[in-house]
Amino acid sequence: MKATTTFRTLLATLLLVFALPVLAMNLQQAMNALGPAKEQGLIGEQVNGYLGVVQASAEAQQIVELINDARRAEYSRIARDNNIAVADVEARAGQRAIERTPAGQFIKLDGQWVRKR
Repeated sequence: MKATTTFRTLLATLLLVFALPVLAMNLQQAMNALGPAKEQGLIGEQVNGYLGVVQASAEAQQIVELINDARRAEYSRIARDNNIAVADVEARAGQRAIERTPAGQFIKLDGQWVRKR
């Protein structure tokens, strides 16, 4: 009986370990999921040039992390190529993202998530 329980625990652990990479999202998948996630009110734009999670979920968090990492790298490249501060690039990108966000989607203003009108 104990051997059966141990075997089942081991099998469940192995299945979980091998399933995790399958569950992981890549950047392209995150980009494809971004629009629907914004429309559902899970993710919004922030004035700092990065996405934020409006309604917590593992998928929303993963999308935000992947896309923000890509944005961070691009902002750094633009700043380096133009000899300007990364903070300046982030601020400009944030302003443009807020401007381009369609009505009904979330933006973060003054620390609060609001639906853009």
